[in-house]
Amino acid sequence: MTQALFKPITVQDFLEWIPENSGKRYELHNGAIVEMSQPVGEHEEVTGFLNTQLVVEFTRLKLPFFIPKTALVQSATSASAYSPDILVLNKPALKSEELWAKYSTVEHGASIPLVVEVVSTNWRDDYYKKQGEYEEIKIPEYWIVDYLGLGGMKYIGDPKQPTLSICNLVNEEYQVTQFRGDDRIVSIAFPELNLTAQQIFQASL
Repeated sequence: MTQALFKPITVQDFLEWIPENSGKRYELHNGAIVEMSQPVGEHEEVTGFLNTQLVVEFTRLKLPFFIPKTALVQSATSASAYSPDILVLNKPALKSEELWAKYSTVEHGASIPLVVEVVSTNWRDDYYKKQGEYEEIKIPEYWIVDYLGLGGMKYIGDPKQPTLSICNLVNEEYQVTQFRGDDRIVSIAFPELNLTAQQIFQASL
């Protein structure tokens, strides 16, 4: 019996394939197209709260940042492209992004002050796959917002509890600091941001 071999899709083919105005989100994982599931309401509330807080902060500081509605981050090491929950972009740096104008896609860490993933049932993607990929791209700061405490015990402890993991790039490797409860989060990208982990988690209540 002959088994058909899987032919990976290139990032370029994926970007050209994405249907316009479909209302759906897609990612490319190691050459395979993945349709992203519709987020639950709580997930959207946490994402919306953080989005608003970040926009207020970089607007107050008059930074040349913005958060696109739909944009992709291309992997540096695999045929992958991800659609983060929140992607903060540095507008002047986009001049160096070859795929931005046509495909709303970035591939350089210098363009991305901060990327945020709000954890859902596919938590392994955020803790395993995307953390490594974002580190490789040299994105300076990555937040994993695990508001339900879904991640593996080796990441958030035992017993599991809601945890915000902030990964900062130090010597090309992520150093992870975790925040829970009334811990005031510490962000290098936004050092004056006055939020506790619980305020973020409670946005879903």
